[in-house]
Amino acid sequence: MGRVALISGGAGSVGAAASRLFAAEGARVVIVDRQREAGEALAAELQAASAQAVFAQADVSRAAEVAAGLDTFGFIDVLFNHAGTIHIGPLLDTTEETWDALMAVNVKSMFLMTRAVLPSILARGRGSIVCTSSISAVAATPMEVPYDTTKGAVHQFARAITVEFHDRGVRCKAVCPGFIRTPHGLREVQELSALGVDASESAIRAQQGRLCEPEEVARAALFLACDESSFVNGAQLFVDNAFTAV
Repeated sequence: MGRVALISGGAGSVGAAASRLFAAEGARVVIVDRQREAGEALAAELQAASAQAVFAQADVSRAAEVAAGLDTFGFIDVLFNHAGTIHIGPLLDTTEETWDALMAVNVKSMFLMTRAVLPSILARGRGSIVCTSSISAVAATPMEVPYDTTKGAVHQFARAITVEFHDRGVRCKAVCPGFIRTPHGLREVQELSALGVDASESAIRAQQGRLCEPEEVARAALFLACDESSFVNGAQLFVDNAFTAV
């Protein structure tokens, strides 16, 4: 790959799978995450495998913290905007504070990280930004109105970045997983089920065959980030085994 890749939310589940995969493909990796212990352990694991990897602790929804790790290797030319969270519950029980917190992590962080990394990409005349969206951007789920809204915003963010900067060598895309076998994904299934939404094993099997594995999302993100997808821009790649096609 030969790139310097910054991965937000890079210490856990899909983010960690991407950090390992990007490093295995030859990228120098900057792992940015709030989880210090997990991030430091992952960076040490990659370094032990002869990869160039560092960890920078940051809450990427806070402007004061987004510069963490940016100068480690002198430049960044791949940004994987993966950091995100979820809220599940009835809309009428959702507080303004919950809404704002979800928007900050899922949407504002992408603006802050992209704004921070873009000067490096523009200076080099090429670079790729991949944003983690979801099937929830186009297939709404009961009890997930705020989450669905944030992922719809991610879709349009990737398009808008592309439209503004594609003539200056910037490629921006969204990767859109279905239900994933991660702590985040399993909690989503459990909490939806508790609220009466059919997220049972049989329902997921009918919608997408099985749970998606973190490594499958990471491989899709790698494709979008690397030169093999040089003519893919402003697009959404669904990793959902036809969930959104049915």
